[in-house]
Amino acid sequence: MHHIPQPLPDEAVTRLKQLVRRAARHRRAAAGHMLRGACYGIGTGAVSLLTLWFQRYL
Repeated sequence: MHHIPQPLPDEAVTRLKQLVRRAARHRRAAAGHMLRGACYGIGTGAVSLLTLWFQRYL
């Protein structure tokens, strides 16, 4: 037996589009948070290395 899929009602299509847009917004937000975290990590590492350098050589 073959099943012919029925087209989605307009409400379902609208809801699906909303979910896709929401997922895209969250993806962008997550990427921004990851970039911010990486920058904080690099800055913290640089300050730590400078502090160790000052303690050792000065």
